Amino acid sequence: MSPATDHPIHQQIQDRLAPFKPSGVYLGLDRMKRLLAALDNPQNKMPMVHIAGTNGKGSVCAYLTSVLTEAGYRVGCYTSPHLVHWTERVQVGRAPITSQRLLTAIDTVLEAAKTLPPDCGDPTAGVPTLYEIMTAAAWWHFATTSLDIAVMEVGLGGRLDATNVCDRPLATAVVSISLDHQQALGDTLGKIAGEKAGIFKQNCPAVVGPLPQEALAVTRAIAQNIQAPLTEIPPAKPVNKNGQPHAKSQGITYPLALAGEFQWANSAVAIALLHCLRDQGWEISDDAIITGMGKAQWAGRLQWSHWKNQPLLIDGAHNPAAAQCLRQYADNTLRKNSGVTWVVGILATKDYRQVLRTILQPGDRLLTVPVPSHAGVDPRELCERVNSLCPYLDESRSFEHLPEALDHGFHRDFSNGGDRPVILCGSLYLLGHFLELSQ
Repeated sequence: MSPATDHPIHQQIQDRLAPFKPSGVYLGLDRMKRLLAALDNPQNKMPMVHIAGTNGKGSVCAYLTSVLTEAGYRVGCYTSPHLVHWTERVQVGRAPITSQRLLTAIDTVLEAAKTLPPDCGDPTAGVPTLYEIMTAAAWWHFATTSLDIAVMEVGLGGRLDATNVCDRPLATAVVSISLDHQQALGDTLGKIAGEKAGIFKQNCPAVVGPLPQEALAVTRAIAQNIQAPLTEIPPAKPVNKNGQPHAKSQGITYPLALAGEFQWANSAVAIALLHCLRDQGWEISDDAIITGMGKAQWAGRLQWSHWKNQPLLIDGAHNPAAAQCLRQYADNTLRKNSGVTWVVGILATKDYRQVLRTILQPGDRLLTVPVPSHAGVDPRELCERVNSLCPYLDESRSFEHLPEALDHGFHRDFSNGGDRPVILCGSLYLLGHFLELSQ
């Protein structure tokens, strides 16, 4: 058992949250606002920046948190999901909340939740979801920790997400829009854009990254209707500085600490948000931006790790757009003409067919695994369907456990004269399971 799960306080946190796991996602703000009111509205006690997007929003949060910390501010950051432990979701100054403090925050929220009246005569309708509990716990912790600013990542959508409870954020952003969570957000890019741009507020500056035309038209219309000043930011430009890769956006050249082509766009959105804060009087020097951008970290996204002393690339890549970025990174940076060994586990709610079509190429190997403790696509089903999605694979095989798949993936492939690169992807929950095994 790993230290993360063996710690007694960690176990208490798991015990507190376990009854709420079946409650799922609730898109609506009435209950969340009542819960926060019972906590004396902690969300109104600090300035905040609000970030939405199909992909990239976590990276933008990481950039902002790192730069603002370098600028001397005490910064809270809330993101989801976590990889190994719940404490990762709530950070101050680039460090996760302590387990004891998180337990105190959760207990405080659960006590407040007891005061909520049932809705419409249904005694269970007033019970908050796990995500609402964690979001309220983050707000309470931030409000009682003397923060200068909070950076809040949307969990799902935006308009009805539990983080969308502040009437006057300092700035908002929609980083990217592609098809994901269609069952909750709508089946077109325009509908999804409408949900994500729902975090825009009147007279509050809004930033959008490069968006598909259909999505951009919707975000423009929403911003215009509510008089939110909208800035559309193109990707940063690559710059070679002292032999090292840098990016240049909006007059600032900075190191790009996070990997992947999409970071040109993500980092540019972060720079634009920092300019929005500067315009409102926040003291953020170019040096703080350069240093902070270079120190940004975001685990589980194009991250190099190891399995039994062998290099392993891990990435969430849980939707087609993220899968395309991962495939592009593999093509641009890994060994050519050797094929890739993919170890994949995907949630049943995801478009796994399109993810597989995107990442797989003839000559690759596909090793499928379950996503522990989550409703994933059966690994055998993934293998059965893969031949119609991508023919001419060197191998497709299912495994019941991740370690078996990784051991098999790293078995030397003598037929092509060398080891293939191995990539683990498909779900952040699967990556969390891997990182827990690796501790």
